[in-house]
Amino acid sequence: MPIQKLTLYSVTAVWALVAVAAIFVLTLAPHGQHLLWLAVTLAAGIIVTFSIQLGLDRKEGLVDRVMASLGGSLVLLAVATAVSLLVR
Repeated sequence: MPIQKLTLYSVTAVWALVAVAAIFVLTLAPHGQHLLWLAVTLAAGIIVTFSIQLGLDRKEGLVDRVMASLGGSLVLLAVATAVSLLVR
């Protein structure tokens, strides 16, 4: 598998999981606990990121893939935090 596809699949998988988790948090968690559960979502995203990236055969570009996964997750959760604050 080419490196670009490997990077795309491994990074977007984390983004998708974080986005789904953020939607669950915003819809199911009590309003006073959104920030707590969004932080837990970020922690889970970090664990999933390292699990996926360290499980790959390619070690070249590891730091770039981890930065892309975590940076995108942080942006998604910042948007979820803004939505939570606007809804409140």
